[in-house]
Amino acid sequence: MKTSIFAMALIAATITSCSSNSSTQTSKGNDTTAATGNDISQSTPRSTNTAGKTAMATEVVSNYLQIKNALVNDNAKDAATAGKTISENILSINEADLTADQKKVYEDVKDDIKEHGEHIGNNAGKIEHQREHFETLSKDIYDMVKSLGTDQVLYKDFCPMYNDNKGAFWLSETK
Repeated sequence: MKTSIFAMALIAATITSCSSNSSTQTSKGNDTTAATGNDISQSTPRSTNTAGKTAMATEVVSNYLQIKNALVNDNAKDAATAGKTISENILSINEADLTADQKKVYEDVKDDIKEHGEHIGNNAGKIEHQREHFETLSKDIYDMVKSLGTDQVLYKDFCPMYNDNKGAFWLSETK
């Protein structure tokens, strides 16, 4: 019980204290990392037919952000609802529309995204368990967005204090 209370307090504190420490902006294949005052930009090439791929990824990202916002607000029930939705929506991406490189990334992450979404969805009363799966889900969503892109500007936030100072990152729609 102490661990759960401490973890919830730690996540709330890290979100407010770490969001200004390190942030990466990702939108349509661009990365901008602001760390120690240095900006690093990297452009990821896209094929000419990106609208459909981006729209498919955008729906999954929207579900991910619903999970993130629910967990930030300590709302395990809303996180569970969004978790179930993301586990269904990740399978709706049409692999035929993807390039070979995009298909490889999608194949690498889709089962994991589905599994973590299901775990979050099936554990509405266990917010700590949801948060554990959200950490790994964040890595998979990041890889997917880097490959497929999205219409939405996203920020990669990192907090070095999370998980006994092991650190973790997540994507956010706000800086």
